Amino acid sequence: MSSIPEELNYTKEHEWIAGVDDGLTLTVGITAYAAEALGDVVYVQVPEVGASIAAGDAVGEVESTKSVSDIYAPVAGEIVEVNAAVVDDPSLVNSDPYGEGWLFRVRLEGDADDLLSAQEYAALTSGES
Repeated sequence: MSSIPEELNYTKEHEWIAGVDDGLTLTVGITAYAAEALGDVVYVQVPEVGASIAAGDAVGEVESTKSVSDIYAPVAGEIVEVNAAVVDDPSLVNSDPYGEGWLFRVRLEGDADDLLSAQEYAALTSGES
């Protein structure tokens, strides 16, 4: 099992969020736990730049050799950037989920109160929640 970066926040749907304490633009990806569960990722669909999203909306997909999983918006906001590199090379989700494998950036509208800390996410993924 991969380590869970302390500086990030998480969702129950296995997305990670960076930048919650830094300002209004957040970076979103899927966790190493989710990437390991999916297996080899072969396709990533990200939302379009400029799209307005609501927290909890399905905004994209990650497809692996085993299954297809939705990507959910962790917060409400506007998509301001997508990671073209991960669309071109979906294996980045497996090889570097917390780095080069990020999916999109969103300009936060509202709050980000429903996110989990690293400790809460660790408890969720270990079955202790």
